[in-house]
Amino acid sequence: MKESTYKILEALINRYPMLDSVKESINDAYLLLENTYKNHGKVLVCGNGGSAADSEHIVGELMKGFLLERKLDSKDISAFSEYENGENIAKGLQKGLPAISLVSQSGLMTAFLNDCAPELVFAQQIYTYMKPVDTLIALSTSGNSANVLNGAVTAKALGGKCIAVTGADGGRLSGTADCTIKLPSDKTFEIQEYTLPVYHCICAMLEEEFFGC
Repeated sequence: MKESTYKILEALINRYPMLDSVKESINDAYLLLENTYKNHGKVLVCGNGGSAADSEHIVGELMKGFLLERKLDSKDISAFSEYENGENIAKGLQKGLPAISLVSQSGLMTAFLNDCAPELVFAQQIYTYMKPVDTLIALSTSGNSANVLNGAVTAKALGGKCIAVTGADGGRLSGTADCTIKLPSDKTFEIQEYTLPVYHCICAMLEEEFFGC
């Protein structure tokens, strides 16, 4: 990890001193994700309600520029040059870190909810997407959401990694995940309030590590 990457985590704790208790687990989560991307893996994200919205948000920060411009280099641009308007397309693109929000597949999800088992709605997608180099980010304020827990179990069964983001108790997810960020509250709205700066920090760290100077 670059020094500039770690400074982003230190800055988070300076802004939110109450998160000092989870500084080590945030760092552990970052290292799992760094390893995933260094091995050409991808990240899957799931959660319910507010955590579903956070799943979308996380993917948005990973798949395009967040705090840095991620312009394609000349070698990448040259691959587009033989195609009509290719160079202009390439110049408008940004480098991304592969990530999929499992809450976005409305057609698949509603079909599976209706035809099969609602509590396996994320597990079905993970079973199809997950490779051993991949990592699941499982968001559950209680740590006990059945569909999220089943997804975590599926990820582990397939040889992947799992990062859980929960409230202070950790719930059943903490017994399955490789790393659990137990945010310092048992109130849903406070856990959600802490969740955003934590994943913003992790996304910024990944961006700095892979695209920073």
